[in-house]
Amino acid sequence: MARANTYLAPLSLIFLAGSLVMLFFVILSAVTTTSPLGQTYFLSADTSGITGARPITQWAYFYICGADNVDCSGAWPAPPLGWAWSANPTGAPAELIGSHGGDTTSFYYYYMWRFGWVFYLIALVFSVLAFFAGFVACCGRLGSAIAGLAALVALFFHTIAVSLMTAVFVRMRNAFMANGHDASLGRYAFGFSWGSWTALLIATILFCVGIRGGDGDTNYAGRRRWGRQRSVRSRRSYDLNGRRVKEEYA
Repeated sequence: MARANTYLAPLSLIFLAGSLVMLFFVILSAVTTTSPLGQTYFLSADTSGITGARPITQWAYFYICGADNVDCSGAWPAPPLGWAWSANPTGAPAELIGSHGGDTTSFYYYYMWRFGWVFYLIALVFSVLAFFAGFVACCGRLGSAIAGLAALVALFFHTIAVSLMTAVFVRMRNAFMANGHDASLGRYAFGFSWGSWTALLIATILFCVGIRGGDGDTNYAGRRRWGRQRSVRSRRSYDLNGRRVKEEYA
């Protein structure tokens, strides 16, 4: 059992650590202009001509920024996407405008991104729990089960988070382009998000495989015990036959 978990648990931790690093890159996007945080954003769009907006707007996790993630707004949890412009603006795609977020954001974009934003944090919390539980997984199957359960919960919320993020910003890009504005998805944010999800998926699978890691050794031990029992019975049979032969010749 210990031999099977020897390589599975550390390998799971490596993938889980990679997932966490990429997830932190997304959450801390635009905190500084240092690479890769300075290049990490979900969407960049030409917002010139929209009332109260910057010429170029980039949407990050906590911030709404200008080009190259500078001239950012203050950090805010789940900032409404329409905070990039003023209330009831002119020139913005009609699909994006609504009564939410101070008359800046439509119902769909306000709540879809709000839920996606929260699920990123929930996925981060359970990923951290799975990471620390992964050290216990090095000791046996019970640790693998605990880490696997935490990783599975993290994967569930991570899946929802990246799915909502993708749906929101791809649709938002299309709305800008349909309105005659140039827009592009952030390669770093999308790459880190889905890369983190993939690494977490692999780590979860490895943890779950580690739960069954002791089966081979258990069967091997059972076969050894059965072999010993058969050997003992054979020796007893031989001894009995030997005594019977002696009695016949006596």
